[in-house]
Amino acid sequence: MRCLLFACLLLGSFPSFALDRFQVEGYTLRNGLQLLLKPGTDRGHVAIRLVVGVGLDDFGCEEKELPHLLEHLLFSGIDASGEGGLEERMQALGGEWNAFTSNADTTFVIEAPAKNQRKVLDLLLALLTQTRFDDNAINAAKQVVEREDGGHYSHLQRWLDRQDLGHTASNQLAVELGLKCPERAQVDDLTHEQLEQVRKDWYAPNNMTLIVVGDLDKLLPAYLERAYGALEAINPGEHPPLPQIQTSAAHERTLTHGLVGNGAKLHWLVPEPVLEDGHDQTFDLLKDYLDWAIYRQMRLAHGLSYGPWAEREVFGGVGFMSLNADLERDDVSEAEQVLEDLKADLLRDGLNADTFNRLKQAAIARQAWAVQGNSALADYYWSAIGDYEDGRFTNPARELQGVTLQEANKAMRELLLQPGYLRIEKPLLSYDQLMWLVVAVAGLLVLSLGAWRFHRAG
Repeated sequence: MRCLLFACLLLGSFPSFALDRFQVEGYTLRNGLQLLLKPGTDRGHVAIRLVVGVGLDDFGCEEKELPHLLEHLLFSGIDASGEGGLEERMQALGGEWNAFTSNADTTFVIEAPAKNQRKVLDLLLALLTQTRFDDNAINAAKQVVEREDGGHYSHLQRWLDRQDLGHTASNQLAVELGLKCPERAQVDDLTHEQLEQVRKDWYAPNNMTLIVVGDLDKLLPAYLERAYGALEAINPGEHPPLPQIQTSAAHERTLTHGLVGNGAKLHWLVPEPVLEDGHDQTFDLLKDYLDWAIYRQMRLAHGLSYGPWAEREVFGGVGFMSLNADLERDDVSEAEQVLEDLKADLLRDGLNADTFNRLKQAAIARQAWAVQGNSALADYYWSAIGDYEDGRFTNPARELQGVTLQEANKAMRELLLQPGYLRIEKPLLSYDQLMWLVVAVAGLLVLSLGAWRFHRAG
C-alpha cells in the first residue's frame, strides 16, 4: 500500500520527471504485471502499450502464425455486438487502437483522451479476459492474416520460394543458413485448441508489461492495482532458444528477381561478431560510418548508385551487417570491385578519426530530438524494455559516447575480415537481351517458314 501511495505522490508532485525521458516510475504488481508510468508533455492525451511476451520466434515453422492469429481474434468481440460493437465502444471513448505481432512480442497500441484513460483500460482488460471466439471468428481472422501476409499462398509462390526466387537477398541468406523458415507460414491448419493453448500459456500478467505515457490520472496507480491486479498469474510458456547458423551457404550467388529489367541490387552481408561490451552502440556507429563510406565511393567517387546504404538486421539469434547498392545491370562488376577496394582500404588504414568523431557526435545529437511526444515515448519504452532497471532506461547518448575509436576499429576489422556473402539480385533478362531474343525467335520463324515453302515447292 505504501508503494501505491508513493506512486500517487510521485505522479502528482514531480512534473519535472516528464523532462527526463529516461526516468520512469516502474513497479510490479503482486501478480507479476510490470507497470511503467510516465507523465508526458502532451496534455489531454495518453499513449498506452500493453506488451505480451510472446512472438513469432516462440513457435516452429508450421505454427509460427499462432500468436498473430490470436492477436486478431482478440478483437472479434466481447459480447453479442461482435467486432463492430467493440470498435464502436472504443470510438465512443475517443480512442484508437491496434495490435502488432513481432518476432519477440505481441503489443496492443492505444491512443486515447486522458479523461477516458481508465475507461479505455477497462475495455482493453475486457478484450483480454472476456473475448470468446468461435469457428466463424477464427475463419474470418485467418482471411485477414492471410491478406496481411500477401494474399493466398499459391502453389506457384511456394515453388518460387523453394527455388530461391521468392525471397529478398537477406531473407534468402537466412533461409540458407537455417535462421528462417523457407516457406511462408500458413494459417489454414491452425485450430481452435491451439489458439486457446497459446492464450493459456502466454497471456498472463507475469508475462506482460503495461506502459502508460501522457497526462496521467492521479488515481491511475490505484485503479491498476484494483483492476489489472486481479488478473491471475500463471507459469508462462518457455521461450525456445533462438536459432543459430546451422548450415553453410554459398559465398556468392545471383538471385533472379523479375523477368525483364536493366536494374540490379548488390548486397554484401556478414554476421556481426559478438562484442562483450557495447555491442549495439558500437555496431550502430560502425553502420553509420560504413553508410557514409559506401555513399562516398559508390555515388560520389564512381557514380554507380544513387543511394547505397548500410543496414543491420537480425535473423534468429544472429545479427548481420550489410552493404547494399542499387545499380545498373552492366555496372555490377565495377561495383563489386569498388566494394572490395573499400574493404581493403578500411582494413589497411582503419577508420578515419575525424570522420568517426563527426558521425559519433551526429548520432549523439540525434538523441536530443529522436523521441518527441507521448506516443513516440511509449514506443521507445516498448522497444527498450530490456534496458530498464531501477527506475531508469539506459541513456543511448551516454552509451554512444563511451564507444572509442579503438573499439570501433577492432569491431570493424573482425567484421570485414570475414568473407561474408555476396548476393546479386537482378531480372532474368535485360531489355537488350529480350530484344535480341525476340529478333532471334522472329528470325527462326522466318527461316522455318522459308524452309517449309521451299520444301513444299520441291
